[in-house]
Amino acid sequence: MLRKKSAKRSHRTFLNAGCGSLSRGRFPQFLRKWKQIRVDVDPGVKPDIVANIADLSAIPDGKVDVVWAAHCVEHLYAHQVPHAFAEFRRVLCETGFACIIVPDLQAIAHFIATDRLHETIYESPAGPVTGHDMVWGFGEAIARGKTTMAHHCGFAPTLLLQYLKEAGFAEIVLRRRTHHLELAAVALKRPLTSPERRTSLMARLGL
Repeated sequence: MLRKKSAKRSHRTFLNAGCGSLSRGRFPQFLRKWKQIRVDVDPGVKPDIVANIADLSAIPDGKVDVVWAAHCVEHLYAHQVPHAFAEFRRVLCETGFACIIVPDLQAIAHFIATDRLHETIYESPAGPVTGHDMVWGFGEAIARGKTTMAHHCGFAPTLLLQYLKEAGFAEIVLRRRTHHLELAAVALKRPLTSPERRTSLMARLGL
């Protein structure tokens, strides 16, 4: 169990939601200098907290500056997504934001419509990724018994924005990452004060 937050944080902290193994670290360079809290439902990846990301009750309110959630939200069931996004917002400090990356099902639909669901879309560190993997989860890992890698929900732009708005985020910026057919959303607990700050933040995130 983490200690309750002190009156003032002495360092920047980010929550790596659905962190996976230590070798999988896929987050922006600037976050590598910050304290990391790793959360995953799989105890085998040795996270700091073993938990479903829809229940972050082990983390106090306002504890972290950033929530990084890359390719984990789609592993939830649809009814769990609002709980996860509400938890992301709760654990963020007032100036914090969440960055959420998920497969873009609208883009993947092209591979379904043209009977190419079996084709490799891109090469990942874990191996080739097909359209089937992007819709239902990475098949090779699931075949090895990693059933938590299965996908139980999916997102297109409007649905992802809807979930984040309903969670109470004050400002949301959505980008398409076409190379890997991903959607990336940056959801801020309070609005940025200028377009320049927004541009700077997105550049730091590589979006």
